[in-house]
Amino acid sequence: MPYDDAPSGDSPTEPTLDALAAAGFDLDSLSEEQHQVLRALAPEELALLVDIRGRLDAAAPEVQAHADVAGGALF
Repeated sequence: MPYDDAPSGDSPTEPTLDALAAAGFDLDSLSEEQHQVLRALAPEELALLVDIRGRLDAAAPEVQAHADVAGGALF
């Protein structure tokens, strides 16, 4: 497993966790083990997660507008 070599620590100040937090991920609710998994992400994996989060956030207003207008009937 790639995250077995991840450094441990209590502070989410590493670049990977900072990038995820800046992208809007809520890291406070994650366990230390989950932080270790995130710390061990390859740069490509991090970029993919941040990209997906950005696309989800960009789509949120449209989805919310449909829910408000149609009561969610379209979804």
